[in-house]
Amino acid sequence: MAIRTPMLAFWSLVMVTLIWGIGFVVVDDAINTMPVNTFNAFRFGIAALVLLPLCFINKKQQLQEASYQLKSLLKTGFGLGLLLFLGFSLQTSGMLYTSVSNTGFITGLAVPLVPVTGVLIFRKKVGLNVWLSALLATIGLYYLTIGDKLELNSGDIMVAFAATCYAIHITLTAKLSHHFPVMPLSVAQLAAVAIYSTLTTMSESLLGFNSNYPPLINQLGDLSVWSAIIYSAVLASAFAYWAQTASQRLLEPHKVALIFALEPIFAYCAAVIVLNEHLGLKGIIGASLIIGAMLYSELGGKKDKVKAISL
Repeated sequence: MAIRTPMLAFWSLVMVTLIWGIGFVVVDDAINTMPVNTFNAFRFGIAALVLLPLCFINKKQQLQEASYQLKSLLKTGFGLGLLLFLGFSLQTSGMLYTSVSNTGFITGLAVPLVPVTGVLIFRKKVGLNVWLSALLATIGLYYLTIGDKLELNSGDIMVAFAATCYAIHITLTAKLSHHFPVMPLSVAQLAAVAIYSTLTTMSESLLGFNSNYPPLINQLGDLSVWSAIIYSAVLASAFAYWAQTASQRLLEPHKVALIFALEPIFAYCAAVIVLNEHLGLKGIIGASLIIGAMLYSELGGKKDKVKAISL
């Protein structure tokens, strides 16, 4: 398995955002039955186990390469995993105090934050087309998720920190993914999120935070919960974070962020089909602006060199 061209990397990440967008509908009911961190512990633990056997496919090439840098691999994987864990936890916690629209818009601010974090962390300069694309996508996200209903509250701060974590994760992955084999690094990240989620679940249990949920045995007896866990583990985590890690060897971080801005579009499409919701004129304008931003970013900048990466 390999992602060998920028075009394949682009469409792989579009597929990831489609999976994540549908995932909003799939997971929504499950987290009403199972606490979020418990759900994520199962989700990311299973995802790591799904990818682990694939590390042995190219044993000579990959594992020998990874063995001498195992300490650095684990350090990097658990660092990137911490950013993912914080992003998921802060975003979900923030939703308890703010609207879904605000959450969607503020999370989407990771798009303009990616070039900002690139400048701050790596002093990497980006072209005018990047900033214009980020601005266009941000306006599109505003129309798609909020429109004229901007009402800020305390939960928005938590979601803003989540967006920052996602932006830093994209920026660091672009830099660090070149130093390690893709599959072992993906497994390390997923395992890290599972461990962080498990530790948080244990802490919440000791503090009695989840006393309003049914016993764990009852949660695991719910078929809809398991359906959401398997979907999220195999597609939205195992495939998604392997694809992101692999694709970021070929795509600039700001392009990855712009592709991820498609997520609310797919979420709305899933809601229209499954929940019979309607996008509306402002939503259509917002979606068009996001797609326009992606096209401008791609056509307005220099073409990436074609590289190849193995699994």
